[in-house]
Amino acid sequence: MENYLTREGLEKLKKELETLKGAQRQEIAERLEKCLAFGDLTENAEYHETKEEQAFVEGRILELEELIRNATVVSEKKDNKMYAQVGSTVLVSSGSKKEEFKIVGVEEADPVAGKISINSPLGQAFFNQPKGTIVEVQTPKGIAQYKILKIE
Repeated sequence: MENYLTREGLEKLKKELETLKGAQRQEIAERLEKCLAFGDLTENAEYHETKEEQAFVEGRILELEELIRNATVVSEKKDNKMYAQVGSTVLVSSGSKKEEFKIVGVEEADPVAGKISINSPLGQAFFNQPKGTIVEVQTPKGIAQYKILKIE
């Protein structure tokens, strides 16, 4: 599976990685140092919690490095308005309701902000479709129809 990212999404991941490798690691190291100063660690809950957090942070660092290394950065060309692609903003209508979605990679998806994953049912339905197409998407409430009004 391709790991698509917009330029904005890639920068966001790089910033998160920088924060984790810098400030977050430093904060954890300082907390561990304090815990070690107390001596016996067998019953030191704060030490064990901090070690768990450290493991989580190190895991996320590895995950981000892998995502960044293998990312396919999509071009958000303004002249590609023929077909919905990763990076496209799609204006659709469903009945009398109009909605706007931006098709993004999995890591950037944020449905509340209107960013849908290319792997989501909506993302897959819109992908490579031209303006004017009516797509059907299976939802928990049944089949929903969307007409693509505009692609940017």
